[in-house]
Formats: sequence, structure tokens, C-alpha cells
Amino acid sequence: MAKAMVESGLNKVKYIVAVASGKGGVGKSTTAVNLALALSLSGAKMGKATGAKDGGCEVGLLDADIYGPSLPKMLGIADSVQPRVVNGNAFVPVPAHGLKTMSIGYLTTEATPMVWRGPMAGGALVQMMDQTIWGELDVLVVDMPPGTGDIQLTLSQKAKVSGAVVVTTPQDIALLDARKGIEMFRKVEVPVLGIVENMALHICSNCSHTEAVFGEGGGQKVASEYDTRLLGSLPLDKRIREEGDRGTPIVISDAEGEIAECYQVIAANLMNALAESTVKAPIISIED
Repeated sequence: MAKAMVESGLNKVKYIVAVASGKGGVGKSTTAVNLALALSLSGAKMGKATGAKDGGCEVGLLDADIYGPSLPKMLGIADSVQPRVVNGNAFVPVPAHGLKTMSIGYLTTEATPMVWRGPMAGGALVQMMDQTIWGELDVLVVDMPPGTGDIQLTLSQKAKVSGAVVVTTPQDIALLDARKGIEMFRKVEVPVLGIVENMALHICSNCSHTEAVFGEGGGQKVASEYDTRLLGSLPLDKRIREEGDRGTPIVISDAEGEIAECYQVIAANLMNALAESTVKAPIISIED
């Protein structure tokens, strides 16, 4: 009996959102994971913006950081788990906390470095995009590697990216790299939907005193410079790191807490930005 054909690829994905940063160490992957979960959990509230069916928002999460995949660990997926293969070449996404997920980390071990040149890494990304059975998704969140290299160009060339979210911390050095990331997306004609300012305030675990240890207002300043928006700010809180290390991201481990609420605000602002970007009509010029 012939095998039933299974449709893979991105053709049923409504929005593709790249979560990027100009440099490493700003919490980009943590933001991508918790943002994807916030979108999924609050999908029913966002139905009008996303066009999602009643009952929620179908969200996928793609780990495009080929050289440093961290999503399996942050989602609590065991090292032995691999995506199921159907029809010899199509991957079934690995389910994690209600998300459909795919990562090169599922195909290697934690101790296996990806010693690949740029074209090989780009090819791996294209395979994960095109050979994964994503099905109908409202949003596919793509966790990008830091910087402005081959993977960013491959994604912009091979997929119809709806927009990018740039993650930064408030200090001037990080903001310099955030600007480079924004300029890169402009060059490849991917709209920047907004800025997420991570580690904006340190909250003392003993007395709850707050202090802007990395400076303040930097995210809003960059957003204003580039005519985009500040989607939200997140505190420097060790619980975000601890829950990520445990494989239980804080949006689900403390769903009613203040930090989870910050991610929910960012998710809502992102969906509003996507809706506004979608309804903008092209300018039609008619000449005699």
C-alpha cells in the first residue's frame, strides 16, 4: 500500500516572527520561549488579532540557532527525544507545553558541536523549515542566533517573514548591536515589529528593591529612533533563569505571577503590531 502523502513546510503558517538580537547574552532565547508560550496560552484573548479559531492560538517554535541550540533544554525535552520521521523525509514537530517545536538539538546530543560552515548551517535551517509538518499555525516563533550572519539572510530569503522582534538590554553597548540588528532587517525588507528590553530592572530577592543596574530608557530610545515600538520590558530576576534551566519556563511555572504578566503584555503588543502591519495597504500609483 502506498504511503499517504503528508504536507510539510510553512504554507499553512499565518505569521512567522523572528526573535533576534545584535549580540549574545541578552536573553533572546529565553524571550523567544516565554513569548511563544505567552502567545499560546493567551490565544483565545487574541483571536481577533490573529484570526485564530476559538479555543486558542496555534503556535510553533523553531530553533534557528544551529550552532548553539538551547530550546530542548529550556523546554525540558530529554536528550534522547527525536522528532518522528514520516514518508522518509518529513519531521513531526516535538510537542512541548502546547507548542509545536523543532530544533537541530533534537538531532544531536548536548555534547555534539556543530562544526559546519555557513552554507551547511543554512541548509539545515531550510530543511527544518520545509521538511517539518507544521500544519496550521497562527504564529511560528523563530529563535535566531545572535548577530547578523548567514542564518538571518537564509531565513529572510527562504521564508516569508512577517516581522522581527529585537531583544536588547538597556546598556549602551547592547543598544549599539541592537541598532545593527534593526538595520540588517531593514536591508532584507523584514519589518521590525518592536523592541523587547530585557533585564531592565533588578529586583532584590530579599527586600524587593528595584534598581536599573544596566541603565534605563534605552529600549524606548532605540524604538523611537527607528519608528517602531517598545513591546515591553522584563526584569533581571533569577527565577527566569532558574525555571528555564529546569525546563519549566516561567510563563507556565508561575502563570499568574508578575513576570508572566510582562510576557503576556509583550505577546499582546506583538499581535497588535502584526495586525497593524497586515492591514497596511500598498500604495498604488497610476500614471498616464
